[in-house]
Amino acid sequence: QVQLVESGGGLVQAGGSLRLSCAASGNIFSIPTMAWYSQAPGNQREFVASITTVGITKYAESVKSRFTISRDRAKNTVYLQMNSLKPEDTAVYYCYADYKPRVWDTVRVTWGQGTQVTVSS
Repeated sequence: QVQLVESGGGLVQAGGSLRLSCAASGNIFSIPTMAWYSQAPGNQREFVASITTVGITKYAESVKSRFTISRDRAKNTVYLQMNSLKPEDTAVYYCYADYKPRVWDTVRVTWGQGTQVTVSS
């Protein structure tokens, strides 16, 4: 079993910045992809950004040029640097990882508990 623990959320004014962190722990052989999703009240969970083991990144159109995802493979940790925040970025941000506990296992998926980001106007 792999656990994801997020940190770094909070309240910030529009135009400000926050940095989210997500650390994976447990029985890990590899983590091919780590990602961030967001869920605003009343909305479905949406993709924000992802990064692979070799550093290939993808972003939702709404956050391109404002958010940067990065990863520390040695620490099994993914980060989301959020700049130029807007009130519409307000949401609970969830960390995602697909992983293999052992080399012969199939890929499994796990989620963090979420961290609240609130951007005031």
